Order: sequence, then C-alpha cells, then structure tokens
Amino acid sequence: MGEKNLNEGLGLDRAAINAMRRSYGEEGLSESNVAADPISQFQIWLKAAAENSVIVEANAMVLSTVSDAAPTSRTVLLKDVTQEGFTFFTNYNSRKANAIADNPNVSLLFPWYAMERQVIVLGKAERISESDSASYFATRPWSSQIGAWASSQSEKLESRAELEKSWEKFSLQYPEGSVVPKPPHWGGFLVQPTSIEFWQGRYSRLHDRLRFTRDSASANWVLQRLYP
Repeated sequence: MGEKNLNEGLGLDRAAINAMRRSYGEEGLSESNVAADPISQFQIWLKAAAENSVIVEANAMVLSTVSDAAPTSRTVLLKDVTQEGFTFFTNYNSRKANAIADNPNVSLLFPWYAMERQVIVLGKAERISESDSASYFATRPWSSQIGAWASSQSEKLESRAELEKSWEKFSLQYPEGSVVPKPPHWGGFLVQPTSIEFWQGRYSRLHDRLRFTRDSASANWVLQRLYP
C-alpha cells in the first residue's frame, strides 16, 4: 500500500527503476598498467578526474564511519594526498569527528561516475598536528574561515536566521582582510590506508577490480584482482 502510494504521481514506477542500466565501456584496468603503489595510482586517477569537465569536485569523497554499531556516511573534500595517506578537515565537535573518536576505522569512496571509475579506501583516521591544521586554515577563503567559527556543526539549529546571525557576528569580529585565527575546535584528519581498491566499469558487468592491501609485517603493498 505504502509503496504504491509513493510511486503514484511521481512518473517513475518500479519497472522504470529496474530498467535503469547502462553498458560500460571497453577501457579496462590491468595489473600491467597500474602504478607500483596505490597512492601513485590514485594521484593519476585524481588528476584525470580533475581534468574531466563533467566531474564536479573531483576531490569529493564519501566518508563512512561507525559509532555505536551504526554506520553513517557524508561527503567531505580531500585536501591532500601523500604516501602517508588522505587528509580532510572538519569541526572536531561534529558527528563525524565524534564517530572517529569512538572508532577510527573509516572508509573513503571516490565516485567518478562520468569516467566509470571509483576508488574505495579503508584505513584509520587520526588528527593531524595543530600547526598543520593552522597552516591549511590560513589558506582558506575568508568566508570559509568565518563559516568555521559560525557553525556548531551537527548541533541542533533552530532556524537559518540563527546561523546567519552567528556568521554576521564573527564577520564583524574578524573583518575581511584581517587575520582570522583557526578555531580550536577545527582541524584535519589523516586517513592512513590499509586497503585501496580501484574499480573500472566494463561491458557485461565484467568490471575490473584491483585491490592493494598493505602487508602488516613488511608494510609493502600487495596487489590482488577481485571478481566483480
């Protein structure tokens, strides 16, 4: 009953949803044409995604956390990638940061659909240094700096007007052109990867999946192909 009512008037029924599919391309991903380590391979794919005019914010990634046995996902922006791992920034009082404090094991998903690619990163997140967070904060646009002060991220907000009032308060406290200090509750996380999987869409759903896993004893990366 509920399902039928939900579909009525929407112009999209179950058959239409079931029929949603596309045939992926011929471009493959083989063990012989990936970089020796996954970070280098990721940087190659990220550059290609950034140069693709169809993809909006190639550095956008879905961060998934688990707290109290409940998973949560949200989109954040990658701000650095090195051999050490993947860095993003957030409010340390936010829901995501509290979840990481409970359980540092996270997942990152880069969904580059226009290129029929995705990358899944598994690893542990830890806070970066205050000095590194402050250095990045200083490079942010003034409006974004003020936004970091104005928003009590993830807390209950009574109205949009309340948020805008907070933004106005801090914009007056730190006028444009002045030095805006980094809020003490704001900073970065580094996700140190233990597994990085590259997915390339292929015809007949015979997709290519290559997963690099870090060997716990040697710290070397081990490459393995997975069934699609």
